[in-house]
Amino acid sequence: MSKAFQSTYLPYSETNSFTKIVVDYLKGADDLKQFYAHDVSLEGIIASITQRKNFNTNRQLLTEQLDAHYENINNADSVKANIRKLLEENTFTICTAHQPNIFTGHLYFIYKIFHTIKLADELSAQLPDYNFVPVYFMGSEDADLDELDHVVVDGKKYKWETKQTGAVGRMKVDDRLIKLIDEISGRLSVEKFGKEIIDVLKDCFKKNTTIEQATFLLVHHLFKSYGLIILLPDNAAYKKAMHSIFEDDIFNNKPSEIVSKTSEKLSVQHKVQAHPREINLFYLTDNIRNRIVQVKDKFVVHDTDIIFTREELTKELNEHPEYFSPNVILRGLLQEIILPNIAFIGGGGELAYWLELKDLFSNYDVPFPVLILRNSFLLIEEKYLQLMQKLKIKSPDLFKGEQILLDEIVHQQSKNKLNLNDEEIKLQAVYNEIKLIAKQIDRTLLQHTEALQTKALKKLSDLEKKMLRAEKRKFEDTRSQLNKISVSLFPNGNLQERTENFMLYYAKWGNDFMNAIYTNSLTLGQEFCVIEEE
Repeated sequence: MSKAFQSTYLPYSETNSFTKIVVDYLKGADDLKQFYAHDVSLEGIIASITQRKNFNTNRQLLTEQLDAHYENINNADSVKANIRKLLEENTFTICTAHQPNIFTGHLYFIYKIFHTIKLADELSAQLPDYNFVPVYFMGSEDADLDELDHVVVDGKKYKWETKQTGAVGRMKVDDRLIKLIDEISGRLSVEKFGKEIIDVLKDCFKKNTTIEQATFLLVHHLFKSYGLIILLPDNAAYKKAMHSIFEDDIFNNKPSEIVSKTSEKLSVQHKVQAHPREINLFYLTDNIRNRIVQVKDKFVVHDTDIIFTREELTKELNEHPEYFSPNVILRGLLQEIILPNIAFIGGGGELAYWLELKDLFSNYDVPFPVLILRNSFLLIEEKYLQLMQKLKIKSPDLFKGEQILLDEIVHQQSKNKLNLNDEEIKLQAVYNEIKLIAKQIDRTLLQHTEALQTKALKKLSDLEKKMLRAEKRKFEDTRSQLNKISVSLFPNGNLQERTENFMLYYAKWGNDFMNAIYTNSLTLGQEFCVIEEE
């Protein structure tokens, strides 16, 4: 029997968890409209398709590389069918991107992929003249190991200790990472589907497999039935298509010039997410991914002894495009040049830096996709729902914060009067009368009387706070239960999806967890979803 869930949606602005630029983008703020090309709507999607049709995507190159990636992958029939569709001019992609965090990292990794899949499915139904296929673009060249080397399962952090360097996707699964799986198994194996997900990890993360390939296998296993295509951009053929832009970046610093101007305009009202460098490329080999920096007439790979002349670097770019890795400023261009893409689904941070890139895309005549904020969820297990029912609180109340919510509960359930609003009104009336009397005697006494009034009202307010604190001590059980809910659902004050990994919920609910996320994923509607276990 399938697990039952109930869902509730609320505006992102009511979660108090998203930045101003995200909230403003969602409400269509006028000052942001110059920074994107299409609205998040069916009309915006159609406009994006129209623009995309006029761009010459190398579909043959794309499908050849994808065929090579999937050549020895089992159970990939639906994926391979979607790859074949990419040869057709009426097929377009819906794309999301993420680094290869070990074991997928945070819950939102799963959420953003399901959003991509659901939108592709819905558009295929709404616009039958076209095909839409979902793509996960793996950012396997990321070298920020501190961000990618850990996972949190049921509140416990499991960290991969390794001395490997360079792009994380090129690192190898070692004994320590395998040991980490065994440690996680100790927690998950007690759950109904725990052994199942641990077995999947062990099949994918085998010793000496690269992190890129292990992540590829894991994501394929999870999403193969949905036809998700996984694109690995650490590829010479893809990067060769970026040759002229890479050259313009290295020798003319054109992307930096363009994005800096856009960022300056955006920063008038909003915090800028990404800052361009003069050169926005890294030099990438098996053990390094370091910035390329121009020093006078030489080009230096930062923190190494590798130095190129202009001629040598030109030759290197021509012969080995795979040695050049784009940063956040150029990565989106690579994605949109090699894919027939019409919509990009990303988190708040991704959305913010994409808003800096529209002028860059225009300069190189590359279509700018519809930008869609990924779906967000809060998962509430039955045991926490029971506590919430006992406290008489509903899921939207949780976003107020633990202390505010406790204050509200105490006010609602206390048998004592805890506010002095009526008394404040009476006190103000008394002082108003005193001010009239004092004014008649000597106008200079008015200021003194007002000071006494301010002081008295403050003392009254302080007394009210002390009354509330004293009453809250009688609600220690309530405080403890509320803290238990908050610590689990908002670990360290963060949204659950930004901390926890999906494996805990898969271990508890199996494929019903995956079905619940797919079913409750919105497409062009932009709201936060709370999923409650029934």
